[in-house]
Amino acid sequence: MDLTFHTLENGIRLVHHPVKGMVAHCGLITETGSRDEGADEHGMVHFIEHMLFKGTKKRKAYHILSRLDDAGGELNAYTTKEETAIHASVLKEDFEKAIDLISDISYNSIFPEKEIAKEKDVVIDEINSYLDNPAELIFDDFEEMVFSNQPLGRNILGSPDTVKSFTRNKLFNFVARNYNTSQTVLCSVGNIPDKQVLHLFNKYFGSVAMKNGPKNKVKTGLYKPVTVTKVKDTWQNHCIIGNVAYNVKDKRRMGMFLLNNILGGQGLNSRLNLSLREKNGLAYNVESNFSPYRDTGIFSIYFGTDGQTLDRSISVTMSELNKLRKSGLGSVQLSKAKNQIKGYFARGYEHHESLMLSLGKSMLVFNRIDTLEDICRKTDDITSPELLEIANEVLDPSKLSILIYK
Repeated sequence: MDLTFHTLENGIRLVHHPVKGMVAHCGLITETGSRDEGADEHGMVHFIEHMLFKGTKKRKAYHILSRLDDAGGELNAYTTKEETAIHASVLKEDFEKAIDLISDISYNSIFPEKEIAKEKDVVIDEINSYLDNPAELIFDDFEEMVFSNQPLGRNILGSPDTVKSFTRNKLFNFVARNYNTSQTVLCSVGNIPDKQVLHLFNKYFGSVAMKNGPKNKVKTGLYKPVTVTKVKDTWQNHCIIGNVAYNVKDKRRMGMFLLNNILGGQGLNSRLNLSLREKNGLAYNVESNFSPYRDTGIFSIYFGTDGQTLDRSISVTMSELNKLRKSGLGSVQLSKAKNQIKGYFARGYEHHESLMLSLGKSMLVFNRIDTLEDICRKTDDITSPELLEIANEVLDPSKLSILIYK
């Protein structure tokens, strides 16, 4: 894999991967997410993400929104519990426009008072629309239950009360405390010469002031399994079953990714899809997920089903978990599972926007890039006894938490 790396004196890192094509992708990722917020700052990172589009020292909101869109490009951003990302996809001849704009909104935003007032209403409306979607809301409620009274457990959007309390000074103070240059990566994928990328990187990010202050890094506390049922006005019952899992640097995480894919990954032949949907007709939506964080992780199974079939759906799910804990995969089963997930990895590498963001996050967390060959080799090294050990640790019924919406 052809990669270019560079680190500026202020600590901002670059990773660039040249590929053929008319479209180029670039993004700036910073290791600041909702888990870095204090209780009275709940939703601050997400709100700042919105406000980055509302004006800089040299651009008004309209000019930010139109700068790339007028040329058929796209500017976007997202917030997670541990990262903030601003990214763009443009024709390669507009690559400098994208780099310039991302730099400008990241380091020159002025957070106009009038825009703050308007955006509070927008974000509160976003929160309310989310509350109307139980199939999404239950994931946030589950993490809040698992990571009870911890920053990692709080949802990303915040609450209407905390959002209403945000002021311009509070936004600037949060940015000053939490957005460090040494925890920031510019990533790009496109048909752009290395020399040009390095020139633009220095031009638009070289003058950014170094900033490496302490952050509000609160470690996760002890986990205790719990079962909770909430009464909701919904047609379906919604259920999540899960446990804490491995952090992003744990060597077992690759095995956990493979086990998760076998159980309820994106394939129609996942064990949960076959047992709950295809064989028994109990659920339309069924999936499992594994999300590794800095110091912990979370594994969850989700399905929606009719109220009359909820108990049976849980029973079928537990039966599948028991099979993975009691019986190791045979050589043919293991080979098929590895080939499937390697195919998913390969497809992800062909999707250049996803690849760009993946490269940035890898640099942010590990300060290195694993090639597709590296990932496939690590996947091939996973053994059946390792999967059995992971299954018995993470899928242990005595350690599972359950959240039900009825």
